[in-house]
Amino acid sequence: MAKKILITGGAGFIGSTIADAFVGAGWDVAVLDDLSSGRRENVPAAARFYPCDVRSAAAAEAVERERPDVLCHHAAQIDVRRSMSDPRFDADVNLGGLLNLMQAAVRAGSVKQVLFASSGGATYGDTPVIPTPETHPQLPLSHYGAAKAASELYLGVFKANYGIPYAALRYANVYGPRQDPHGEAGVVAIFCGRLLDGKPCTIYGDGTQTRDYVFVGDVARANLLAAQRSFAGALNIGTGVETDVMQLHAGLASAAGSSAPPVHAAARLGEQRRSCIDPAAAGRALGWKAEVGLELGLARTFQHFKAKRG
Repeated sequence: MAKKILITGGAGFIGSTIADAFVGAGWDVAVLDDLSSGRRENVPAAARFYPCDVRSAAAAEAVERERPDVLCHHAAQIDVRRSMSDPRFDADVNLGGLLNLMQAAVRAGSVKQVLFASSGGATYGDTPVIPTPETHPQLPLSHYGAAKAASELYLGVFKANYGIPYAALRYANVYGPRQDPHGEAGVVAIFCGRLLDGKPCTIYGDGTQTRDYVFVGDVARANLLAAQRSFAGALNIGTGVETDVMQLHAGLASAAGSSAPPVHAAARLGEQRRSCIDPAAAGRALGWKAEVGLELGLARTFQHFKAKRG
């Protein structure tokens, strides 16, 4: 009998790619998503679909009805800027939603592992240790990062009291096909749209701020490996390579065949200067490493958006 997984946020960019991976590996998959940013057409045909908010009674009922072996939690308020302007909403979705699901998981009595989408950029904050390992203190600069770090603490409480182990996968900046232009790594989707429109891309600040960009297919594979190996603990899921925004723009402009320079605007509140995470522990624990390099990943992503335009 196939193992069961319930993926929240499974109509979204990352969640639906994970759903595809688990369907492909023969798992029994259910998806829960309120479609506030996800798309129904992203959900695999083989997956059962629950259209509801993670904070709702309907979401709790879905967990209890499905009785999954693995709860994969990706539904979230993902916009760092929104978290800074409305921290209460961010906490309501990101903490309230998690607690609603976990209480339901306790009642269901079936969940043997939680896969949690944490953040390797937003939870560590600005740090001189680059690439940053999992042993580094979590010192977030945004309310979004604080909620992700707090979520890991809450999951630790559920593990201690109810014996539900969790894997906190601390993602770098995930990009790729199906990406929504919201959230920090949404810069790739935004730039693709601007380049397709023949308009200049806007870079906030001087463009030397760095991020670690990891392809969505590699992230999906990390989730599948963590489930297959029943991993418990925190792991960075990134490339260990710093890329600044100017380099990112150059890579996408090359894929688009554009020579138009970017324009600059004022830097944004709560934005880190440098973010790059050390993925070595994921290699040791899961045999995982990022396989899609940035040049190839950006080219694939741009072609996806171009094809969507027809």
